Amino acid sequence: MAMFATAQADLGPLQGVVVNAGITAPAMQLADMTAERLQKMFQVNVLGAYLCAREAARALSRSRGGKGGSVVLVSSGAARYGSPGTYVDYAGSKAALDTLAIGLGKELGPEGVRVNSIRPGLIETEIHATTGDPDRARKLGAATPLGRAGRPEEIAAAIVWLLSDAASYVTASVLDVGGGL
Repeated sequence: MAMFATAQADLGPLQGVVVNAGITAPAMQLADMTAERLQKMFQVNVLGAYLCAREAARALSRSRGGKGGSVVLVSSGAARYGSPGTYVDYAGSKAALDTLAIGLGKELGPEGVRVNSIRPGLIETEIHATTGDPDRARKLGAATPLGRAGRPEEIAAAIVWLLSDAASYVTASVLDVGGGL
């Protein structure tokens, strides 16, 4: 992929990759979703993530000339809960990333590459507006044990940790950052 070639040309050899792409759509039950919606959801959230993970594996694997490193896949707490009545398609697509982290983490461990997934909970971002409820994170976040929605910088801190040497013995894992849910 051109993105990886450009990054390596401009920045040098990769040490870590964060795969953070995802879309949602208006809240509805699966029975009401069109095939087009489902196709787009899985193309972006699953196929796009798998293609980026593949390129990361190629760039980081020692047997392919890489120096090892870390890959962090951004999943969602929705993968655990299924998101009934709102977006089971999104939840399923993010669950695929958790499975990818487990399998690819084991596959690439001998190559010096750690792969993990992070599952953000209700985070104050614009993605909730696409479901039709921009205040969704704030409203539902009040029901978490911590009593609030999370902030993007809290997710970023967890990602930085997973990329760092401080997480050198963590691979094929899924980290929940969801305020206790």
